[in-house]
Amino acid sequence: MIRLTALILILCLLGCAQAQNETVVETGAPLEATETIEPDFVLTDEQTHDKFSSAIPPAVRVPSGSVIEVTTHEATGGQFALDSTVEALGSIDMDRVHTLTGPVYVEGAEWGDVLAVELLELETADWGWMAILPGFGFLADEFQQAVYRGFPLNKEEGVLEFAEGVRVPLEPFPGVMGVAPDTDEMLNTIPPRANGGNMDDPNLVAGTTVYFPVFVEGALFSIGDTHGAQGLGEVSGTAIETPMRIVYRISVLKGGRSIEEPQYETDTYYATTGFGTTIDEAAKKATRYMIDYIVETRGLDRDEAYMLCSLAGDLKIAETVDVPHMLVSMHLPKSIFSGG
Repeated sequence: MIRLTALILILCLLGCAQAQNETVVETGAPLEATETIEPDFVLTDEQTHDKFSSAIPPAVRVPSGSVIEVTTHEATGGQFALDSTVEALGSIDMDRVHTLTGPVYVEGAEWGDVLAVELLELETADWGWMAILPGFGFLADEFQQAVYRGFPLNKEEGVLEFAEGVRVPLEPFPGVMGVAPDTDEMLNTIPPRANGGNMDDPNLVAGTTVYFPVFVEGALFSIGDTHGAQGLGEVSGTAIETPMRIVYRISVLKGGRSIEEPQYETDTYYATTGFGTTIDEAAKKATRYMIDYIVETRGLDRDEAYMLCSLAGDLKIAETVDVPHMLVSMHLPKSIFSGG
């Protein structure tokens, strides 16, 4: 018999260029990707931690502009396998859940800078899993039966066979990305915060550049909780949890816009994010940050920016289950502006 309190805790955690050569880059201009990517540094899934804190020592120090390859665990830190059963949910070592690869100390990063993380390559393992646990999820009061399912992932075709006649595209992304907060307290990785963390935003796929405010020297960036597929909301509490190989470029941006919470962009849109204890609070923050972005980069006044958000801004619920916070993003298409 699986204890309810253990199940809730488990799913919460799952729902889880040297400084002198730094280039001043305004947020709003993605870093240029190369077709053949050779990493400057490699981190393995043994170089991990499971908290956010400025007191966690870096796994590596890198110059700004470095390309880094990392390997991540699935959400339990390597405790589940394709053939695991529902009984495994009741015996998880909680100290291994949400292991993040890193931290990466970026030379030259200081408080007030922006850290740009360009996601270049995301490759899942050949299997993944998801679960339902009583007491957790957006409809927790309606689904009381514990469920575990493992899935082979068809990487060649980029799909998983969810059920007979049901094929879900693989769209891999990291559920957790973040810099260290300005505290030596060991914060759990359950909720998204201003430093990023457990954002669980399925738009953060390869080709996306994610921007983080820097709170401590070196930024101390970490990544993990990798997902093979997930819908906006992650309503049942888990996605396709899978190990992953990730290649990203990490750069310090100085002298440009400052941001309070993570933002991101692709070739086609710019996005702001906001976290909050309610969808309303998170959505209002994401909207305010988009107004700031439009005013600062497009020369409109706040009234005009607010109205433009109403015309062309799309609010999207990234996740609803990473208690106590939810995450909402606003996307603004670049095509509405002359010159993109």
